[in-house]
Amino acid sequence: MSDKIEAAVEPTEAFPYSPPTEHIKTTYGHIFEITEPLPARFFKTLFDKLVASVLLAASLPILLLLKIAYVIEGILIPENKGPMLFYYWGISGGKKMKKWKIRLIKTKYIEPEGAARHDWIAFSAEWTPDSRTVVGAFAKKWYLDELPQFWSVLIGDMSIVGPRPLSVLHYERDKAQGNVTRSLLKGGLLGLGHINKGTSEMGNSVYEYEYVDEYLNRSSFGLLKLDLWIVWKGVIVILKGGGY
Repeated sequence: MSDKIEAAVEPTEAFPYSPPTEHIKTTYGHIFEITEPLPARFFKTLFDKLVASVLLAASLPILLLLKIAYVIEGILIPENKGPMLFYYWGISGGKKMKKWKIRLIKTKYIEPEGAARHDWIAFSAEWTPDSRTVVGAFAKKWYLDELPQFWSVLIGDMSIVGPRPLSVLHYERDKAQGNVTRSLLKGGLLGLGHINKGTSEMGNSVYEYEYVDEYLNRSSFGLLKLDLWIVWKGVIVILKGGGY
């Protein structure tokens, strides 16, 4: 019972995003005046579809191996057994979406009523390393828990690059803080802020506004070049085993 209570307590490190500063409000005041999601850009959309198709296909053998590993671990350590995939409700471009992930934690740490509603907080024990399964800890370190989100990119719920999609809980908090970026753009697997993961800059909301500003001012091809640079920086973070 105590495990489930802990799982329902929100880890403070899970939501590092800060309110917009006066500097952001002054520098990017034009962004706060936008009331509708920004239109899709041709090369960005094409890049999303192509990359998601290729990487989703390339991920299938990895997902199969992970599934086998989950089954074996469940046999050897019964408390670690359970489904490999789950989703919680997130927000992307101001719209509700299923954010698919690989289960990292033992099922006893999942709060059942919240999980039935697909609330993020029911699965929030993943931020506690002791709650993770053996395979889950490995998947987290190398960002393998994010692989199912290539499907979300392929069907148009997300983008390869953009502000990270938040759970409903965190999206509503982000808006209440005065931030607007996640209502304007689709959520991404990587973003300008996310490539700073593990540094003091992680969670600095200025990066989300910088990206929206670039989205507004660059040509379609120029935006693609920026996305490619962000992907490259993100790959470096992944290769360092930066998941935690």
